[in-house]
Amino acid sequence: MPSEHRGSTRIVLSLAAALVLAVTGSTAASASAQAKATGLREVMFVGNNWDGTADVIKSSGDLARIGRINVIPDKDQRLAEIYLNPIKLAFFLGIRLGPGEGHDQFVDDMYSTPDGSAIVVSRPSFADVVSIDVATGKINWRFPVSGFRADHMAVSPDGKRVAVSASTSNTVHVLDIETGEQLGSFATGDKPHENVFTDGGKYLWNMSIGEVNTALDDPSMDWTKGDRRITVVDANTYRQVKVIDMRERLDAFGRKDLSDAVRPVAFTPDESKLYFQVSFFNGFLEYDVAKDKITRAKTLPKNPATSEDRTTWVNDSRHHGLSMSPDGKKLCVAGTMDDYATVVDRESLQEGPLVPASKPYWATVSGDGTSCVVSESGADRVTAIDFATGEKTASVTVGDHPQRVRIGHVAADWTGPSTS
Repeated sequence: MPSEHRGSTRIVLSLAAALVLAVTGSTAASASAQAKATGLREVMFVGNNWDGTADVIKSSGDLARIGRINVIPDKDQRLAEIYLNPIKLAFFLGIRLGPGEGHDQFVDDMYSTPDGSAIVVSRPSFADVVSIDVATGKINWRFPVSGFRADHMAVSPDGKRVAVSASTSNTVHVLDIETGEQLGSFATGDKPHENVFTDGGKYLWNMSIGEVNTALDDPSMDWTKGDRRITVVDANTYRQVKVIDMRERLDAFGRKDLSDAVRPVAFTPDESKLYFQVSFFNGFLEYDVAKDKITRAKTLPKNPATSEDRTTWVNDSRHHGLSMSPDGKKLCVAGTMDDYATVVDRESLQEGPLVPASKPYWATVSGDGTSCVVSESGADRVTAIDFATGEKTASVTVGDHPQRVRIGHVAADWTGPSTS
């Protein structure tokens, strides 16, 4: 994207504020205390993509499973609508054969409402977002996204808004989390993916990844992948504030060999640095927000057993999953196609032990902030790795093909919907 899209220093600096502090560290601890005071229990929701379920597990410690929610209670109705519409059916089957690896994608992302009464879920194959009552298992509201596939979401720091990527229409919708009413939307690059609120909810960042389902994966064919960029908007007006084309930044950094498709990201607690993964790369990069430049790159070890045929890597991923410890000192990386996860010291960029993991697809932070939690999509389990030692501390079995893992809340005595 041309350089004239770069904002002033004042605007850039204002973007660098408090996202991670809003969701981890001391804020996470205070949120947990507040939850107990209001009769809520902090948990983790694990989206089992191929099952169409969300396991609810402990947010820290042994990660024991508390209950399970069926996130597709309306499956028969949705399938009937799809099979009666040739265009919807074509996209539905395309998702199954493409990103679904032969399976339907029933849950991509999920968050709980502030009062813990509902879970809001994006459902790729059904191209919608639904709110499900965690006590009854019934749907409160449904929002069909534009286009034919729903993807990653983000919740504002105050818990009142949820943003969802509509990946085939290059749009992000922002919804009222309680009612499902659309509050706004904005255009993105091709195939919007990750969403992140920053500056206490003032800005919303979207990362578009382009086309990831073709076999045109040789670097010489990178131009076929589409318009990939980071779009930053004002989260109240949804007007574009800044566009960051990582192609320009990567080239200036001397890494013309790397894709500019930004995948999972992690901000430092003060939001001055952004760490991000890109397609096909076994590692990550560091981006200085104020200076608007890439400052460091970290290449992580390859697994000798991993095929070097890029077309065999799931959705152009090599590594997919990145989180940061609440103090900003450690990064946790899911080495998806290399079958490991590792904790990296942020100052030295030295990795710790390579913890064996079966196709880890996501990395997040435990409720107490002491561990990285990864979803092992190839083994149907969730695993915790200690930030301090880099060693595995716990695992729990979940449903078929876990992907996103998110901190949330349910009633203190909740053990599952009454209809399950």
